[in-house]
Amino acid sequence: MSLEEIRKKVIFHNSVDVWIAACKEKNVPWTNTDNYKKFIAHLLKNNLNLKAFNLCAHEAGATEDEKTKFTETLAETKEDPNSLTYTIKLNDSALDIIRSYNM
Repeated sequence: MSLEEIRKKVIFHNSVDVWIAACKEKNVPWTNTDNYKKFIAHLLKNNLNLKAFNLCAHEAGATEDEKTKFTETLAETKEDPNSLTYTIKLNDSALDIIRSYNM
């Protein structure tokens, strides 16, 4: 699902789903947690308004093993702000920042 498609569903999304959608738009794999951490660092550096929250893989609709493993791996380094899951309001400026990330 693209960023525009998830934006139409609800205004706020979790950063893992945003990451997956952004990767799919650019046709790159999303399963590398180090790349996710770099993505989050980019969002934080660009002052995107992010609110951290605890995300259970099952709450995120993670029915496939890859997404569950991904979120569990991130949870192992939860003291790192780049490993956290955030809520993101998908407005135009947020989408610009997300899409400006060089994958």
